[in-house]
Amino acid sequence: MLNHEELTREEMKTILIGITQSEYPTEQITALLTALQMRGVTVEELLGFRDGILETGVPAILNADRYIDVVGTGGDRKNTFNISTTACFVIAGAGYKVAKHGNYAATSVSGASNVIQHHGIKFTDDIDKLNRSLNEAGIVYLHAQLFARAMKFVGPIRKALQFPTIFNLLGPLVNPSQPQCQLLGVANLDQMRLYHQVYQKIGIDYGIVNSIDGYDEISLTGDFKVTAGFQATVPDGSPSGYERIFSPADLGFSIAKPEELVGGATEEEAARIFDSVLENRALPAQKNIVLANAAFGIQVLEKGLKDIDECIAIARESIDSGAALRTFKKFAELNC
Repeated sequence: MLNHEELTREEMKTILIGITQSEYPTEQITALLTALQMRGVTVEELLGFRDGILETGVPAILNADRYIDVVGTGGDRKNTFNISTTACFVIAGAGYKVAKHGNYAATSVSGASNVIQHHGIKFTDDIDKLNRSLNEAGIVYLHAQLFARAMKFVGPIRKALQFPTIFNLLGPLVNPSQPQCQLLGVANLDQMRLYHQVYQKIGIDYGIVNSIDGYDEISLTGDFKVTAGFQATVPDGSPSGYERIFSPADLGFSIAKPEELVGGATEEEAARIFDSVLENRALPAQKNIVLANAAFGIQVLEKGLKDIDECIAIARESIDSGAALRTFKKFAELNC
């Protein structure tokens, strides 16, 4: 690292496993994380740490052929309400399978695990319970701390460093069920390019979204960029995809005001907004933002074969018909 050399995927995996076996002093781990952050993480280095986390963690083997995770990198410091989590229940309400991976908030009032736990849901790594939730409710929640055992070994170091490290980039990549589809929100275009290359290496169907004004989701506060890739959607078996900048008007939506996205000052306020969207009584902007994110998730599940207007209509029907709310109630019944 001092010679500005890059580590291989296998070397990074070996280091991660070594960290979980307490093979390295704290000072060496700190130096490595700092050097990686200063130089910039490569695709192979990120994949190596991902391999190590998945190998040392608890797997979640789900009995479903195709399901999606909708997640943001976090770190945009916008304190939005739980847009990705709400979108997951809208997608599940539309009849698709969802395996949502999440954690407690790091830079906002309420993370995915906060809003889920607020409703009385108990986190579990019991595979039978997880599969029952997926099969009967169409959605399962995977609380990160139960699965990624490696994270506890670097927790104190990350807290002491007080700047983002490679581990901040790993959250979206270490869903223990390893979904075949993912919609990822990123806070900047550098991250979009990095994850685009990572997903191509992993070989899954994906959409990566970034609002040009810095939100790590489709905020509808202005234009946003989408990079999507789909495996084997054409006769010759080659992947397809697109890269495009959208405006809210392209989707038939008005521009949202930043204050309409705020998750509130408390976990309770964030939970109320989550509830109001599923109950179809939210502010128009709040509902539209969830519809937009859910629609691009549905498009990934459909391998890009449905246009975005059709996907928005599917998401809208999930909320308007009450299916999204019924899905959440069934999920809560199975997991409380």
